[in-house]
Amino acid sequence: MNKSTGLFGRFLLYFLIISVITSLQSFKKSTPAVNGTDASSYSSDVLNKWMEIQIKLMSTTIANFNGPFVRVYAYTGLAAYESILPGIQKNSSYLFSETVLNQIPNLPGIEQDKKYHWPCSVNAAMAYMNRAMFPITSPANKTAIDSLEIQLKKEYSKDVDAATIERSSNFGKLVAQTIFEWAETDGYRHASDPYMPPGGKGKWVPTPPNYVKASTPYWGGLRTMITGSIDNTQPSPPPSYSEDTASTFYKMIKQVYDVDEKMTSQQKDIVLFWRDINPGLTAPGHWLNILRQVFEKDRKKIGLDKAAFAYALTGVALNDSWISCWKTRYEYNLLRPVTFIRNVMGHSEWLPMLSTPPHPEYTSGFATMAGAVCEALTGVFGNNYKITDHSYDYLGMNSRSYNSFYEMAEEAGNSKFYGGIHYKLSVDVGLEQGKAVAKNIEAILFKEKDKPKSF
Repeated sequence: MNKSTGLFGRFLLYFLIISVITSLQSFKKSTPAVNGTDASSYSSDVLNKWMEIQIKLMSTTIANFNGPFVRVYAYTGLAAYESILPGIQKNSSYLFSETVLNQIPNLPGIEQDKKYHWPCSVNAAMAYMNRAMFPITSPANKTAIDSLEIQLKKEYSKDVDAATIERSSNFGKLVAQTIFEWAETDGYRHASDPYMPPGGKGKWVPTPPNYVKASTPYWGGLRTMITGSIDNTQPSPPPSYSEDTASTFYKMIKQVYDVDEKMTSQQKDIVLFWRDINPGLTAPGHWLNILRQVFEKDRKKIGLDKAAFAYALTGVALNDSWISCWKTRYEYNLLRPVTFIRNVMGHSEWLPMLSTPPHPEYTSGFATMAGAVCEALTGVFGNNYKITDHSYDYLGMNSRSYNSFYEMAEEAGNSKFYGGIHYKLSVDVGLEQGKAVAKNIEAILFKEKDKPKSF
């Protein structure tokens, strides 16, 4: 062997070693946490099917308050996400630490040397959460839950061995059980403890036509799902109460009356589309259905990891913004428009287009919810995401189209102003309050460089 051949041989050997090292490093970065197919390789179909079931469960469960359905959405979404977390790549944008979850116990782990099928894990987690969250639903709904779980498990058995199916299902069920038990300690059982409204000028009182007592006055004291999510999200107080026709307060209420008197057909359509009464889709159910429509619209672009992440992120934003809003409401105990319009403005028979819910006015819970969910959706899917909402096609209502989630949030919030149950200020401040909670959550979950990349 001559000198040049030897040098070439050593160079080739060196090149091969470097190539192998680089390939191993790349393999280590790109492989999931376990020996199996990573979650991004599966579609969101399993979530779509379970979300349909959950929307039906919400729709057929009688309640006069959205709080219980907010919790259902939030904790179920988190269970879905955590049930596939070990199958999400370590360098994924759809990853966040369990350390930010407020007082959550240790979640079950996986067997590192065994394979897992992540749709099976989600299937078991969703089945468990829906049974646990709706323990007294109808026999037909219970059958629907059982049937879907069995059907999906049967479908997966065509491609996955029985041991992997059982292992994956058991993991998902254990995750869901842990999250449900954690949810039961968030304080919701005491949200309706005995309460005496403060009374006085400008303070909330039960409203016509049914004059129901204050609903869930202590919801603002529930434990948030994300530690620090509602820090610095409490808004400034509303304008000082005044019966002077030149005052800011009086003008704020007269604006509600004037809109009602000159309601346009477009405004009426918006009110009806977003009224979300129960039984019906419910407000949380409507947002869940919007998310489901996003999954269907971009099915080829959204893997199971991104879908579960979006489900969890919108859920925790929804839950914690609701807590922030309720904290505000029962701090100020502001009267509803109908009370002032009847008792001060002298329109003694006036009623708004929508029925006034039994809790104080400021801020708007519906607007806060819209601001939080749409901020989270924008973070995942982008600022200019176009969507048409077909949620009420089944009632023969026209679908509504939006150029962004922010546009959708604004319309949803304003629907309650047009409907006569909220001041415009309560809507505007509520939207910002919800966005602030969602932004807090995003800042807590990710460093700037790790934020999810929208498509």
